[in-house]
Amino acid sequence: MAAAFSGPEVAAEGQEPLLSPGVAEEEEEEAASRDVVETEEHYKSRWRSIWIMYLTMFLSSVGFSIVIMSVWPYLQEIDPTADASFLGWIIASYSIGQMVASPLFGLWSNYRPRREPLVISTAISVAANCLYAYVHIPHSHNKYYMLTARALVGFGAGNVAVVRSYIAGATSLTERTSAMANTSACQAVGFILGPVFQTCFTLIGEEGVTWKLIHLQLNMYTAPVLFGALLGVINIILIFAIFREHRVDDMGRQCKSVNFEGEVAESGGLDQDAEGNIDHVAVVALNFLFFVILFVFAVFETIATPLTMDMYSWTRKEAVFYNGIILSVVGIESVIVFMVVKMLAKKTGERAILHGGLLIVLVGFFILLPWGKKLPNIQWQEIKNNSIPRTTPTEMLMPLWSLQAMQPPSNHTAEPVGCPVTQSWCLNTPVIYLAQYISSDILIGLGYPVCNVMSYTLYSKILGPKPQGVYMGWLTASGSGARILGPVFVSQIYTHLGPRWAFSLICGVVVVSLLLLEIVYKRLIAFSVRYGRMQEENC
Repeated sequence: MAAAFSGPEVAAEGQEPLLSPGVAEEEEEEAASRDVVETEEHYKSRWRSIWIMYLTMFLSSVGFSIVIMSVWPYLQEIDPTADASFLGWIIASYSIGQMVASPLFGLWSNYRPRREPLVISTAISVAANCLYAYVHIPHSHNKYYMLTARALVGFGAGNVAVVRSYIAGATSLTERTSAMANTSACQAVGFILGPVFQTCFTLIGEEGVTWKLIHLQLNMYTAPVLFGALLGVINIILIFAIFREHRVDDMGRQCKSVNFEGEVAESGGLDQDAEGNIDHVAVVALNFLFFVILFVFAVFETIATPLTMDMYSWTRKEAVFYNGIILSVVGIESVIVFMVVKMLAKKTGERAILHGGLLIVLVGFFILLPWGKKLPNIQWQEIKNNSIPRTTPTEMLMPLWSLQAMQPPSNHTAEPVGCPVTQSWCLNTPVIYLAQYISSDILIGLGYPVCNVMSYTLYSKILGPKPQGVYMGWLTASGSGARILGPVFVSQIYTHLGPRWAFSLICGVVVVSLLLLEIVYKRLIAFSVRYGRMQEENC
């Protein structure tokens, strides 16, 4: 037996070292255990749990978009004192709530089982949707109840950080890009289908039916949020019934699924794989890049209505209708890109695709720069009648579809069209041709989803096997902050300085992002690759 523990025997010169039978047997068992990545049962359970996370992401985005078109008329009905300025706050409250909650839920998920923050956050969204359905009951301050309800829905949506951190920890490096692409696709589909659900519920009408016993009005305004609450309850049930904590290392080997250090020590392989420090320079750089990506897209979707009204003399109704079609097509394009990019990443790598995506976005905004000598039609009528309604800077803070309900009645007097003379740049800025605008939409719709998926994928790979909840929380918060500041940029820069300055500044920001990407390019590698545990081509 002594020979079994004394190490390999010395071999003759030119021969392989001789191993004692005991050592050879142990090494064979060790090699066999490394080859068995996971059982079929574990694999199926892991991917069922990941699919529950896809559903949670989908419901989070539906919760945002399902009421956007009806917020304004419902607000006017329950509280006549509310104006368009307050509507801007209600729209922004969702992103503010999500920005605050994301790091908190992420921190929670690092130290406790992820089921806890997932269930609690979803329950908050369910309760907030129910509150929204009852905001008509109080005799005063109804608009503040609506503001609270939407902020709480956004707070519940902070579970996006938990979802992405779980998916990052439950997938190997080779699975990561595909899983992150599917997650973003579910999020995009939720944003697209939300307004579709809302449209279906308009068949109920404004009166609807009333359940006097519980003082519930079921109409076109409350039915969508109650439907969202029902989906949330189903999600909670599925989390309890199907979701299981799973964790695999970067090579796909099963690890103990824990989120607090008390049990990490019990997992022998996990500590070894987690040795090493996270590259915080790469982390900060990707947070900045993600902020820029979300910021430019928020500008893109916010600027659509005022830009087309100013450049093409569209009425508000025409601008909402035509841009609604364009953005729907862009949404479908994005879902297709999400599906294609995960296959492309296997051949070219995530860094190269992120670089290409930013270049496409840059070209998309560069195309929007005004050229030529033709000026837009001027809305001279505003000189004669200052009471003519126009899109206010606050209304520009709202997404396109939220303006659909703000149309004037059909018997309203003719709406003046063109670029208002109160915007001094209208008198000397060339028109942006429709072909430029459509081409830009196509390119940005192509570049944005590419950048979105690659940012999340690279971020999760850089963090490696360490708990990612807090880091994912900060990334989500930076995206929420971008969605708040993007519309503010439009209302200030575009309104006062015009499209030439607005799009030049956006191009400048994207160029800075490309330069930053070049600087940190070699640092954007997976944690396991950085410490020599895997080869980059295997990622």
